[in-house]
Amino acid sequence: MNKLLVICGPTASGKTGLGIKLTKKFRGEIVSADSRQVYKGMDVGTGKDLPADAKLKIKNEKLKTHIKNKKYKKKKTLKPYRFQEIPVWLLDVVEPDCQFNVTDYIKCANLVIKNIWKRGKLPVLVGGTGFYIKGVVDGIGTIGIGQDKKLRKKLSNYPIIQLSNLLKKIDKKRRERMNESDRKNPRRLIRAIETARQIKNEKLKMKSYSSKLKINKTLFIGLTAENKILYERIDKRVEERVKEGIVEEIEELLKKGYSWDNSVLGQTIGYKEWEEYLKKSINQKINKSKIKEQTIQKWKYDEHGYARRQMTWFRKDKRVHWFDISHKGWENDLVSFLQKQESI
Repeated sequence: MNKLLVICGPTASGKTGLGIKLTKKFRGEIVSADSRQVYKGMDVGTGKDLPADAKLKIKNEKLKTHIKNKKYKKKKTLKPYRFQEIPVWLLDVVEPDCQFNVTDYIKCANLVIKNIWKRGKLPVLVGGTGFYIKGVVDGIGTIGIGQDKKLRKKLSNYPIIQLSNLLKKIDKKRRERMNESDRKNPRRLIRAIETARQIKNEKLKMKSYSSKLKINKTLFIGLTAENKILYERIDKRVEERVKEGIVEEIEELLKKGYSWDNSVLGQTIGYKEWEEYLKKSINQKINKSKIKEQTIQKWKYDEHGYARRQMTWFRKDKRVHWFDISHKGWENDLVSFLQKQESI
């Protein structure tokens, strides 16, 4: 039976820790669903929490796929890491300057999941990138629509109100379906316009990419907590990442030639907040400690906002069975719940 267990929820809710426990219990392997942990060298800021021996990659399980990017002329080999003897897939897939999108992710995830099934194990999809999870489980109708570079360049200087009005003119219903956050996001507005135009022009027949993955049973587990508790966990984790060397990690990436513009550094929470600090730190006259403190606070606020957006996304999916990590005995409740399920 092609079964799939999904563990989702906001950042800092303990998804990976739970994933490790459940894969041990149900003889499974983890498939990461994190849009930033796919990038090599971005370890501290994305919270990969790689154990000392994680770099010892598991032998005999090397899967090859092709990612559509001019940087990769040859097929890409996917290998799992080892966390407490549990294989964890789809970490460190590409370099920070590679465009890696949901299409690439689904292609990689499908390949890995089929391999896990083939070996008689349970794939456990763990992460907070809801779009990636949806793509694997349900498929995404717009996934086959490619980029229109000329259109993107033309719209890149449009103000949000103009983008919103243009989308409304092309596809009013699509605009109405967007949440408040998406309506204020120029990148997502441009993608919506791009998609709507191609559909309207009948240039592309919609197909679900993940139709190639036949899942018989899926069980969704969601971890959550009150905002106050979640924010405290996020703030603590941010402080830990500062101590672990996020600044040094960014400096090392910059030395390798990755910049704020030619890579995902300038678009990723935990990294983009440090751009101003690092640029100003060469000036001996400024108060570095004050700017550093402001940077850390902004990072915390950005993580808070991201957690809220994640919950907005996942709350829409009625298949998710939620467990509040702040409630005493929640893990026992989860075990009891799982014992009653036939899905795993």
